[in-house]
Amino acid sequence: MTDGTTPHALVVDDDALIRMDAADIIEEAGFRPLEAYDVDSALVVLERSADDIQLLFTDVQMPGSRDGFALARECAKRWPHIKILVASGQAKPGRDDLPEDAVFIGKPFSAEVVHTRLIELLPDGQKPEPLKRKAR
Repeated sequence: MTDGTTPHALVVDDDALIRMDAADIIEEAGFRPLEAYDVDSALVVLERSADDIQLLFTDVQMPGSRDGFALARECAKRWPHIKILVASGQAKPGRDDLPEDAVFIGKPFSAEVVHTRLIELLPDGQKPEPLKRKAR
């Protein structure tokens, strides 16, 4: 990790306002957010910085030939150390949409819901300090 302490999270959503809101929620949880607006730009960030990224938080429906489910599956296959949280207000995951251990939440989501799911998703040794405090 570049600063030695703060884990990175990649937030992917084509809606700039939702992406900024999600990045703020992720930052409150103790992550340094990186942002991408679609699957292709997210893969560029992952290919460049995957070793620093601990969490992928992605929307499902985005422009381009692939959706957030495809991004989640590719991320799990190529970078298995990255935990995955998928959100959508319209699409619901089918049987094979999400990789094993990925978590799905509906939109609209609150900071409380995201933080609770992150506490469940991340092993104790990987929780940033703000999540450790909330988990107590």
